[in-house]
Amino acid sequence: MDDARRRLAEEREQTLERLSSLTGDYDSVVAASLDTNADDEHDPEGATIAFERSQIGSLVRQVEHHLAEVDAAIARLDAGTYGVCERCGSPIGAERLEALPAARTCIRCASG
Repeated sequence: MDDARRRLAEEREQTLERLSSLTGDYDSVVAASLDTNADDEHDPEGATIAFERSQIGSLVRQVEHHLAEVDAAIARLDAGTYGVCERCGSPIGAERLEALPAARTCIRCASG
């Protein structure tokens, strides 16, 4: 389980870094929208500021959800239930946990 704890800690650190980066991006887009009087809704050059803000906001929510999943996996590790499918109680394969350290279900339950 030390290997699982290391993988989860690395996954958590990477997720926090991604969240920090996205939050900075979001803050920059918001600041840019406050600093301009441009009518970005009719800008033929590309995406609107509102669209960019929406896209980044969506990514932030996805990363926050992933962070919650990693934290839940760490809690399962502490409780001794990490690697056990939450649906059927079977072991989650090592390959699946390697690919998705926060996996809650085995491959069979995930695909069914």
